[in-house]
Amino acid sequence: MFRLAPKPGWGRIKHQSVSTSTSSADERAPSSTGHPVHPPAAFATTSWSAVLAAGHGGTTQARAALERLCRTYWYPLYAYVRRRGHSPADAQDLTQEFFAHLLAHQTIAQADPHLGRFRSYLLTSLNGFLANESRKARARKRGGGILPLSLDWAAAEERFDLEPADHLSPDKIFDQHWALTLLDVVLNRLGREYQAAGKAELFAALKQTLMGTREAQPYAELGRALGLNEGAIKVAVHRLRKRYRDLMREEIAATLDGPHDVESEMRHLFGALAAG
Repeated sequence: MFRLAPKPGWGRIKHQSVSTSTSSADERAPSSTGHPVHPPAAFATTSWSAVLAAGHGGTTQARAALERLCRTYWYPLYAYVRRRGHSPADAQDLTQEFFAHLLAHQTIAQADPHLGRFRSYLLTSLNGFLANESRKARARKRGGGILPLSLDWAAAEERFDLEPADHLSPDKIFDQHWALTLLDVVLNRLGREYQAAGKAELFAALKQTLMGTREAQPYAELGRALGLNEGAIKVAVHRLRKRYRDLMREEIAATLDGPHDVESEMRHLFGALAAG
């Protein structure tokens, strides 16, 4: 059993202005702030490609990869079910049973590799599940041997209640939630890296610079607060943004079956945020 918990913090912030531009600067030199240097990430077998490669047979590694993806991206599905008009109690049942079914059976063998995206597979599978599910069938499944998942429903519903009413379709809102979850995951990974390097204070001060344009950043003000000159702040921000972009591409790649669609998926998700 594993706990799936939504992350309601930074994910509620509007992210249309998050910087995702590329940089030609060489980031391999040691940082003057002592921040650890990371070599450029090379595409390897990712979570979703590993699941697809396992096919009908399945492997322990593929199961673990699928569980990781489910733990990360369950909230967009719960919010989607709620947006489809289901009550909190019914949405909880449906979401839990969908993931339990997904993890307990070889339904992943039905995935169409041509879809390429875990996001697309999940939404297609969920819509099929919702179309075939009934209250009587759900009652039968309770106690039917499927391992229940421990989900933080109170936090999920609290997060859902804070969301404004939206004119967009549930599918479009699903993409927005997916993008916000992705940004949450990346920001948390980045924060953990800085904390491990003893730079938690630097990260806390600079993470605001991940939003908006470079010209709008208060470099001088940040420098005074951190005891660094403006040039050092600009270097630190440049490295922060570079690592943020690298981690974002890694996380997106983990939901694809190959590296060729990372940029298009990034454009799609940020387009979904801009439509909100």
